[in-house]
Amino acid sequence: MKGCERMAANAMSRARFLRACAATAGVMATAGLLGPAGRVLAADRPVLRRPIPSSGEMLPVIGVGTAVTYEIETSDAKFPQLVDSVRAFLDNGGSLIDTSPTYGRAEKNLGEIFRHTGQRKQAFLATKISTTGEQSGIDQVAASLRDMGTDRLDLLQVHNIRDTDTHLRTIRRLKDEGKVRYVGITTSFDNAYGEFERIVQREKLDFIQIDYALDNRNAEERILPLARERGIAVLINLPFGRGRLFSRARGRPLPPFADELDCTSWAQFFLKFLLANPAVTVVIPGTDRPEFALDNLNAARGRIPDARMREQMVRYWDQLS
Repeated sequence: MKGCERMAANAMSRARFLRACAATAGVMATAGLLGPAGRVLAADRPVLRRPIPSSGEMLPVIGVGTAVTYEIETSDAKFPQLVDSVRAFLDNGGSLIDTSPTYGRAEKNLGEIFRHTGQRKQAFLATKISTTGEQSGIDQVAASLRDMGTDRLDLLQVHNIRDTDTHLRTIRRLKDEGKVRYVGITTSFDNAYGEFERIVQREKLDFIQIDYALDNRNAEERILPLARERGIAVLINLPFGRGRLFSRARGRPLPPFADELDCTSWAQFFLKFLLANPAVTVVIPGTDRPEFALDNLNAARGRIPDARMREQMVRYWDQLS
């Protein structure tokens, strides 16, 4: 299944969950933030924050990813939904938005969204260099700044550790110039973990970004412990396993112990599992609808699993046929 198809399957599965829940829960969002299982969480309940180890700056632990779903034209009928999604996310305690120049029109659309909402300063904006060669990387960053209508990036990452040494030099120079605040690298491929680990061991980094999900726990073995040891913030991509988790959970009730976690949806269950790992700083699920943004943020409003509960979540999931 190709990337767009995977993302579409993810969105469709989650949309079905929410439609089914809305039918029984009714419209209650005006009283607070509606959990898809029908329970209302107060809007003033704080979103959990965690520190960036290199600076101590606190970030909300739920972010937004923009791959695929933010690549549409502004003329698309779904574009206003993206505007509303970003507004809901930032208005209700979110901050970090992750994008890339390789995500089609995502950066241009974010620039347009910020022009609509005036919320650029509320966002912790992260993007990437995803090319080969020094000048190509410099040109790509200039285009990103222009497209997003900003003069500074909160986080600039080497995407999928492509030409890493070259681009880390560029990012650090931009940091010295005040155009970038934090330095990072990313991958979402297990076959890159060996090289990724070597870079983490030798380089001084503020952030890493890695793929991690309830059914994809390989990063737990070496990458996440290493990041914690080295004092590096961790962003988690693909937290829903490219839609696999929703597909497997479709039609099933939440486990009986979900109430112990203040968990009202499968999305929250999946996100809370990741947040239970102390190495994780921010999880960045793809979020293209305001109800998804609110649901995701609710994963950070209630209790976070302890080690015992986390093991119970793994056992429950692994036994789910």
